Amino acid sequence: MKRLFEKWNSINLVNRIIVGIIIGVVLALTIPEAVSGITILGSLFIAALKAVAPVLVFVLVMNAIASHVGGKATNMKMVLVLYAIGTISAGFVAVIVSFIFPTTLTLKTEAQNIAPPSGIGEVFEKLLFNIVTNPVSAIMDANYLGILAWAVILGIALKAANDSTKSMLSNFSDAVTKVVQWIISLAPFGIMGIVFEAVYTTGLSALGEYVRLIAILVGTMFFVALVVNPIIVFVVARRNPYPLILMSLRESGITAFFTRSSAANIPVNMALAEKLKLDKDTYAVSIPLGATINMAGAAVTISVLTMATAHTLGIEVDFMTAVILMVLSALSAAGASGVAGGSLMLIPLACSLFGISDDIAMQVVAIGFIIGVVQDSCETALNSSSDIVFTAAAEYAKERK
Repeated sequence: MKRLFEKWNSINLVNRIIVGIIIGVVLALTIPEAVSGITILGSLFIAALKAVAPVLVFVLVMNAIASHVGGKATNMKMVLVLYAIGTISAGFVAVIVSFIFPTTLTLKTEAQNIAPPSGIGEVFEKLLFNIVTNPVSAIMDANYLGILAWAVILGIALKAANDSTKSMLSNFSDAVTKVVQWIISLAPFGIMGIVFEAVYTTGLSALGEYVRLIAILVGTMFFVALVVNPIIVFVVARRNPYPLILMSLRESGITAFFTRSSAANIPVNMALAEKLKLDKDTYAVSIPLGATINMAGAAVTISVLTMATAHTLGIEVDFMTAVILMVLSALSAAGASGVAGGSLMLIPLACSLFGISDDIAMQVVAIGFIIGVVQDSCETALNSSSDIVFTAAAEYAKERK
């Protein structure tokens, strides 16, 4: 039994998820009478995600701010500006695409008690009251705006803490991340139950819904990589951006697509930066930092899935609210966990902007894991290739002066 368990864990998570999807479809078509025994796997998986997500967001953001070391002369201002512009632009494109191609999702729980915000004033009011809520209540109630606010405040306060305190906070952050990894390793079983229930209740049409969602996500990411990023590079560097863009996608993006980890792709980006003869003092800092905060693909995922949830629930999203979502998605993306599917765990934070309950938001997260076989790979490819693109663009801009 132990050998079988080790053999299963040695298989790539993407392949295991594919197996879970296939088994879920087959079981729904062949033994639908087993509905109660199989769908509980999906319910348990969603419940586990709901349990760990608030703590994850709180600890990761607080640790990131508390452990930041200021005062280092790294000539990073331009790179950071480009990271911010790139991530916000990706969120903007995702929101626009969501308006042009509205998508709905099949959810198990109906939104009977959700009142759509009446306008931007109500959104701001809710935003402010959620921010100043009690931190313990925020975590218990999965109030992600409150969680984020308290994580930032405590992180700033803890910057003055001694090294042992920061080390303990870092260890706790690593421990929570490890728990998330354990839960995500069970994704194939949870997804099997979710797919089983989707096919059992709505037929194979549910799979068509997932294909449409993947097409919108991947199409938006390609647009950001091949249109938005080149425009940004051209504006700051005043040169043809496509040799750099295509080289980055070929030598960094493809590797990141298969590893599905921006952190694991850092050595690849470092080697590419050296090949491009960039300033080592800059890329030695910007590449590892970009793997943490430069998350255009994550901004796309958070924005598209949040907007799809709003469309599903019949929530009218005005332009100013969409702008807030765009900025919130960018900020959330910069704090995405380093584990596979980390950006999905921040969707409840964006959903809370529209008063969407944690129960529904976590169903959307589960849907994200179903399509994550393709979505997460493309997201990581965009995230990681953008690191080298913007690092090089900043240096090219410096050479113009």
